[in-house]
Amino acid sequence: MSANREAPSPGVADYKAITSIADVWPIAARHFGETVALRDPHQQPEVSLTFAELNQQLQHFAAGLQALGVQPGDRIAIVADNSPRWLIADQGSLMAGAVNVVRSSQADAQELAYILEHSGSTGLLVENLKTLRKLKPFLDALPLKFVGLMSDEEPEASESVKMLSFNQLFQQGADGNVKKVSSSLDQLAVLMYTSGTTGRPKGVMLSHGNFIYQLNNLRSVIEPAPGDRVLSILPTWHIFGRIADYFFLSQGCTQIYTSIRHVKKDLQTYKPQYMGSVPRLWESIYEGIQKQFRQQSKAKQLLINQCFKASQKYVVAQRTLQGLNLNNLQPSGGERFSAQIQKLLGLPLHTLGKKLVYSKVNAALGGKFKQSLSGGGSLAMHLENFFETVNIELLVGYGLTETAPVLTARRPYHNLRRSSGRPIPKTELKIVEPQTRQALSPGETGLILARGPQIMQGYYNNPEATAKALDPEGWFDTGDLGWMTDQQDLIITGRAKDTIVLSNGENIEPQPLEDACARSVYIDQIVVVGQDQRLLGALIVPNLEVLQQWAISQNATLNLPPAFKDLVASAPAGATAWGLENPSIQELFRQELLREVQNRPGYRADDRIGVFKFIVEPFTIENGLLTQTLKIKRPVIAERYRTLIDEMFV
Repeated sequence: MSANREAPSPGVADYKAITSIADVWPIAARHFGETVALRDPHQQPEVSLTFAELNQQLQHFAAGLQALGVQPGDRIAIVADNSPRWLIADQGSLMAGAVNVVRSSQADAQELAYILEHSGSTGLLVENLKTLRKLKPFLDALPLKFVGLMSDEEPEASESVKMLSFNQLFQQGADGNVKKVSSSLDQLAVLMYTSGTTGRPKGVMLSHGNFIYQLNNLRSVIEPAPGDRVLSILPTWHIFGRIADYFFLSQGCTQIYTSIRHVKKDLQTYKPQYMGSVPRLWESIYEGIQKQFRQQSKAKQLLINQCFKASQKYVVAQRTLQGLNLNNLQPSGGERFSAQIQKLLGLPLHTLGKKLVYSKVNAALGGKFKQSLSGGGSLAMHLENFFETVNIELLVGYGLTETAPVLTARRPYHNLRRSSGRPIPKTELKIVEPQTRQALSPGETGLILARGPQIMQGYYNNPEATAKALDPEGWFDTGDLGWMTDQQDLIITGRAKDTIVLSNGENIEPQPLEDACARSVYIDQIVVVGQDQRLLGALIVPNLEVLQQWAISQNATLNLPPAFKDLVASAPAGATAWGLENPSIQELFRQELLREVQNRPGYRADDRIGVFKFIVEPFTIENGLLTQTLKIKRPVIAERYRTLIDEMFV
């Protein structure tokens, strides 16, 4: 890799000399003063802060905390969700010298109480009165000196702890005179607690140096310009959303807050250049576009499908010519010639598709979109193919809370689909055999170990877990499986603990199979199961809208609960009512699963999904089956649907 690829561009703010992440904001204010830093169009009234105003508010907030007696190293818990006030509380507390502890206001009350107690938090900032009331039964047992609301509501009186509104907290530091606190790169900045899907959450200790390293090295991946617009949709109490916000703001970008409810409209309204994202967001966008395609006339659908079929061949040929086809990274001269012919043959319909179809997809994303950093999981190949075809560039990265988080990322000049990219500067990766820890060669799958300036200091008050995760040489055990190409591209194949071992001893990684099956328009969500069984099974949440359309084409209708009355109403009079156990529906899904699994690269007979059961209720955050970053909670799903899974293998 050439040196200039990894060097930051001239003329951007320089953060190499800082020792606290809070030092970013005075520098950003000097460089980008009157540029809008934060905008929240969904607040009433709308919030808009320039970089100069943001820095000033941070100073006031930090001074307010110090006036309340906050000392360097004190723990301040922030139980709140995305908003400009979250960033002010987050960075204001660090500016005051505190260590902050963050979690969503939607988290379970007992989990929050555990985090507050375990972290030793002496200050608490909460989203609103509703969140405060949820926590109130636990507060008397905690050593809290004050509780502040992030809303404009008046706090309820308390005899045991000082209660303040957000404005009252600001008034404590009205003079804005922050006492400068000493800082160093290895000083603890944040305790971020893991999801806790399999037991108590662990407190990941991240230093100021961990964060500053990311700010100074992410320009090797993406190079935004001051004033570029960024949609902020990821939860900022989660490490990826947090570092994405820090990075884009440090580069002088305007951050616009959005949500799942508003994102599609906000893409068109604010025409962003960038966005941090997770795979589920792109799945949602893809499904919305496919729904619009299905609403077109039969003739238009035929034309769209022909364009996409030609474009897929064009895109694969182009990857081969660029050396970016993971199935053929070193094509021969003959293969390059064949790819060139394939590209020329596909060009006419690809060009037509760009004019008639793909340009409209770009317009739906605002028409100015440059790139998205996507993390939190791999992208299914059908999403990779689709968004490359319509010229939406997704730069997939890889990391964990414990790595603050970015370890690897794809680059615009080397966007190898299906990979998680190359290590960012000063980051080392090693693939080892899981049991012996013997280093493996490129192309061999094993456990991923990482070492670099972004690795956590350890788990708070948990030396046993720290010793398991970090060896004496500083290598962090990610718990993920993968392999590397000769050019240092990382390909994730699954989680070591998610591996399904069949009764014949074969090891199966469920995630790639789930990604493949999700290509089917009839499958909304899927979880592959089968530990210790002779074959794989799956729990499937069907796309009932598409399935109803298919049933109508068979002169039938789905026999659905009252909650789906709109779908039932669309059936023609006299249609035969079919339940999901109907043999025709069962055969449809059997063929869908077979086709999609067999079409994935590296198919083996043991990959076949032999049995399945339907679940009508989707996996969501609200019902506890998805994490806050939209990953499925496998242990929770396995426990909740244990009876159904057992029935599957009788």
